[in-house]
Amino acid sequence: MEYGLLFLRVVIGAIFFAHGSQKLLGWFGGGGLKGTAGWLDSMGFKAPSLMALMVAAAESSGLLFAFGFLTPLAALGMVSAMGVAIASVHWKNGFFAGNGGYEFNLALIAAATAVAATGPGRFSIDRALGLDDNWSGVWWGVGVLVLAALSAAFIVGVLRSEPPAQPAATEA
Repeated sequence: MEYGLLFLRVVIGAIFFAHGSQKLLGWFGGGGLKGTAGWLDSMGFKAPSLMALMVAAAESSGLLFAFGFLTPLAALGMVSAMGVAIASVHWKNGFFAGNGGYEFNLALIAAATAVAATGPGRFSIDRALGLDDNWSGVWWGVGVLVLAALSAAFIVGVLRSEPPAQPAATEA
């Protein structure tokens, strides 16, 4: 079980960190904070520069998750970011990722929440610091899901207005 948790944390954490570093640092072909702010602005998010920093930090917390450090807090950031992504980008495309749907995001949410509920395992910084016994359990998983859903609802409901409608293409 311990090796499985380690593998799950490292892979999921690396996926999130890679996406976060695109937004934060412009690595892996990303736009950095400036590009991310422009993208968020085009989707109608208020305070796009602040939102860019928030999503970059939330996704970059995958590094903490991979190391098993402050695991439930890292999971909360990751799950919140995926909730916003589903609500603002993927939901309208349906379930399947091949159509731009939320399938992949949902798998990431499930993995992060499961680790928050079970704990990061023996090979983690949380275990080395003696935090894992107090920072895991079913209620931590439930808490991550509930707080992430509330934060995503606030971000999408309050900090986003509908983006301006694109003019309809006309035939010549």
